[in-house]
Amino acid sequence: MVTAPSSVRTAVAAVPDPEMPMLTLDDLGVLRSVDVEGDTAVVTLTPTYSGCPAMATMRDDLVHRLSDAGFTDVRVKVELSPAWSSDWITDRGRRALAQAGISAPGPARHASGPVALSLLPTRRDVTCPRCRSAAVELTSEFGTTSCKALYRCTGCLEPFEHVKEI
Repeated sequence: MVTAPSSVRTAVAAVPDPEMPMLTLDDLGVLRSVDVEGDTAVVTLTPTYSGCPAMATMRDDLVHRLSDAGFTDVRVKVELSPAWSSDWITDRGRRALAQAGISAPGPARHASGPVALSLLPTRRDVTCPRCRSAAVELTSEFGTTSCKALYRCTGCLEPFEHVKEI
């Protein structure tokens, strides 16, 4: 079987993220590259965190999708450098997060050199995904996944999650 990498990418780009299923792996920006080497489909992912617990499920979902597309040999590689950034979330992904009631991350801070360690909560520019109010308060630095924080809007009083800037 000879399959173009673009058709393989189309097949895997629609695989949903297991922790935020309103996003595809492509929308989340973790789908790094797709290649075909002979009869082998090779997909490269970059996790949102080096210890992301969803990576095994992402790998299994990709293998199943490509097996369904006719590949008998699928290899999923993990690439940690450069590290994933929340800036890689697509505009479509940001809209999908907002429609699901999750606040999308703002621009990630990029530092060169040493990064100061702080045990205080990170200050973020967050708006409520429901009423768009900036009057929000952090309720927990960790949400349902480690890449999200919990907030409450003091305008509409609704709780919501925010994807952290990385």
